[in-house]
Amino acid sequence: MVQQITRGIKISVATTFEGSFYKNYKIQYAFGYTVTIENQSKDSVQLNARHWEVLDALNNVETISGEGVIGKKPVLKPGESHTYTSGCLLTSPFGAMKGHYNMVNFTTTKNFQVIIPTFRLSAPFAIN
Repeated sequence: MVQQITRGIKISVATTFEGSFYKNYKIQYAFGYTVTIENQSKDSVQLNARHWEVLDALNNVETISGEGVIGKKPVLKPGESHTYTSGCLLTSPFGAMKGHYNMVNFTTTKNFQVIIPTFRLSAPFAIN
């Protein structure tokens, strides 16, 4: 599990390898990740958008941006957390993801970014 705190918002990420399969005559490796967003600040905040960079071992980079996370824009009061699980497909048995969340602080009404630390995606059979 990787963790990082930005402006009082703690991001924790745990990953799983879900398996491999063929799609359009290419092998795909499926990974799951669970993110916990914990508000350790004294202000209420809301997650409005996400930005991801998904990298695989073949130097392919996929950029994903959008509103909220899995259809939600969670509001977190001090001490609250939000956990969700999602996934991605890679064309190699290992890679990584990183990114940031765009959030708003309700006390100051200012927007800010929270870093999602780089986390590795690796199939157990691909690890030395």
